[in-house]
Amino acid sequence: MGRLGKGLDVGTVNLVAAEEGDDGQIALRNQRNAFIEIPVEDESTKSRLTQLKVPYVVFGKKMYVIGDTAFDLANVLNKNLRRPMKDGLLSPREVDAIPIMKLIIESILGQPREQGELCYYCVPAEPIDSELNVAYHRDVFNSVLVKIGYKPNSIVEGQALVLAELAEDDFTGIGISCGGGMHNISVSYKSLPCLTFSTSRAGDWVDSNVARVLGVKPPKAQLIKEKKVKNIQKPSTREEEAVGIYYRELIKYTFANIAEKFRNAENMPEFPDPIAVVMGGGTSLIPGFIDLVREEVKKIEFPIPIREIRHAEDPFYAVCKGCLMGAMTAQA
Repeated sequence: MGRLGKGLDVGTVNLVAAEEGDDGQIALRNQRNAFIEIPVEDESTKSRLTQLKVPYVVFGKKMYVIGDTAFDLANVLNKNLRRPMKDGLLSPREVDAIPIMKLIIESILGQPREQGELCYYCVPAEPIDSELNVAYHRDVFNSVLVKIGYKPNSIVEGQALVLAELAEDDFTGIGISCGGGMHNISVSYKSLPCLTFSTSRAGDWVDSNVARVLGVKPPKAQLIKEKKVKNIQKPSTREEEAVGIYYRELIKYTFANIAEKFRNAENMPEFPDPIAVVMGGGTSLIPGFIDLVREEVKKIEFPIPIREIRHAEDPFYAVCKGCLMGAMTAQA
């Protein structure tokens, strides 16, 4: 058995779990954080779905397909995908969100290897551009993990990225987790978070705007973004151009807010050397993303010297790996 402690990335679009295996390697599992309701005709419907290995749950008289299959069905049937989370936090519109997320989490996290095994899970930093509060969201996931049998501990999402990616920089720099519901930013010095905050423009913001200008549903816009864009800086179709326009606006907005927070924050450290900026998360996976970020940052007056802007080594899993590092270190 690997070292005790598990990590959980609670994302708006994806849920990711990590643990150390018997061979010392990190085992990663993920599932899309989504569901779609389907009609229950009779017991044969359940039987067919089971035979086809389609993940589903039944609550009363309602049946929901969950995870990646739900995303595929939403696009095939041209229906809106339902999501347990919105804007980086639990969605108040989805009454079945918590039990569905508990089932998805159990499927990827598994049972604790020992009772009370530590599980570090990420939470957003407080947003600066909305009145949303993370307290309820954090406490709900605390409760979910306790019910599964874990001892939970929350870590700010941007700081989890710092732990995963900035060891060679003495955990000094800026971690930006580009999620579906929020962008999470952590400014760290010697592993101590000096400034953490989130912004409400992220992948979903891109999807909703692209969907509006193209006249399609958000799941279709998300599919275009994830599957059809070959280089965000070199669009060859109207669809790619729409995605590129809103990505550029997203990047401008994020770094303008970081710069503004630096100028106005109290007790910020004086960094002795230019710092690294590392970026990860599903929204950063689009081809050409980092080059576009570098291009846009050159256009603004950033208040501190930046040595480099780079992608996380494993952008999709970096936050979860940071959560795992925190859990294994604390469990030791």
